[in-house]
Amino acid sequence: RVHLVESGGGSVQSGESLRLSCAASGFTYSSKSMAWFRQAPWKEREGVASIYSNSGHTYYDDSVKGRFTLSQDNAKNTVYLKMNSLKPEDTAMYYCAAAGGPLLGGTVSEYTYWGQGTQVTVSS
Repeated sequence: RVHLVESGGGSVQSGESLRLSCAASGFTYSSKSMAWFRQAPWKEREGVASIYSNSGHTYYDDSVKGRFTLSQDNAKNTVYLKMNSLKPEDTAMYYCAAAGGPLLGGTVSEYTYWGQGTQVTVSS
């Protein structure tokens, strides 16, 4: 079975940084994509960043471009989301997602597997 486990969330002040991790297990697709989504209270789940693991191609939502960096460690089956210059607007539950095939960004419906989420809270 496929399992995704996020970690690294927490509470920080505006302008500070966090790094989220997503460890994947049981994911054996030869072609795969992984992504980070977030969902704030009373908001829809939105895509933050994604990567096509085979090539390393990344996508970032405009709201985080230049501040967040997605990276991968294929040997550890882990992806990371380095979040710099955090703003209160970044406060949300952050979810890791995975799917087979090359996705350009990708929507919620395109991802097959999901982690349990990790909370990020940014205070002003």
